[in-house]
Amino acid sequence: MGKLGIMIELKPVKSEKVWGYENWIASTHKDGPQPEFVALAGDYPLLVKVIQANDTLSVQVHPDDVKAVELEGKGSRGKTECWYVLSAEPDAKLVYGLNKNYTKDELAKAIKDCTLESCLNSVNVKKGDFIFIPSGTVHAIGGGLRLLEVQQSCNITYRLYDWGRPREVHIDKGIASIKNEQAKEIKPLEEEFECQYFSLHNFKVKGGYSFFVHKNSLPELVFVVSGSGTIRSLATDGTKNAEFAIAPESIFAVEAGEKVTVEGNAEIIRICAK
Repeated sequence: MGKLGIMIELKPVKSEKVWGYENWIASTHKDGPQPEFVALAGDYPLLVKVIQANDTLSVQVHPDDVKAVELEGKGSRGKTECWYVLSAEPDAKLVYGLNKNYTKDELAKAIKDCTLESCLNSVNVKKGDFIFIPSGTVHAIGGGLRLLEVQQSCNITYRLYDWGRPREVHIDKGIASIKNEQAKEIKPLEEEFECQYFSLHNFKVKGGYSFFVHKNSLPELVFVVSGSGTIRSLATDGTKNAEFAIAPESIFAVEAGEKVTVEGNAEIIRICAK
């Protein structure tokens, strides 16, 4: 862990994909670490991305913590995640769960027969919508979407169906990870969201806003959705740290114990790991 009294701006690690790209904007994961964030946070339990989907992603599922260890070995994390829609083309869609309960045998047959599309729950989304994706939820991001994704620090993906693209599918592990749980309501992001692994705090800054990062907490992330202004921090010993300009999609990691002040007009999301 770093020394008390540090705030850093994180620079994205870009990953090109057949459907667009991902910017890993807060990562200590071995597949795309930011050295400065690793130095501050060690093995941080969350991974934060901005996803640009120009085409539809594969239909996929992620394991929970128990299933991740069972399928991938000791030390593996599961992947519960959420999406916040930053921009959306008209009629943009997501796959969010299944349209009814299916047995594992029924799903395996649908994947092998390339008929899984008939089992999927497709929903329209728009800018500002929030979608919670617990581990075990079948899902796919549609084309024409740009999303903020907050997830457990895990890069395990089991692909179930890929719309005719010649990429590997993971039938056995994928089917073993699926949970037939009812999808949550899709609605605009409220001021606060909390789950077992993380919490989000959404604020509209008009002039100024200050908050403390709890002394006994993990580092906190501050993501700028829109707007402009500045961000600065004050350490517990009174030391003033550098001031940064903020812009859409900039993100800052703040050490425990700091007082953070944002000035300007902006929408920000505080991301807290548990």
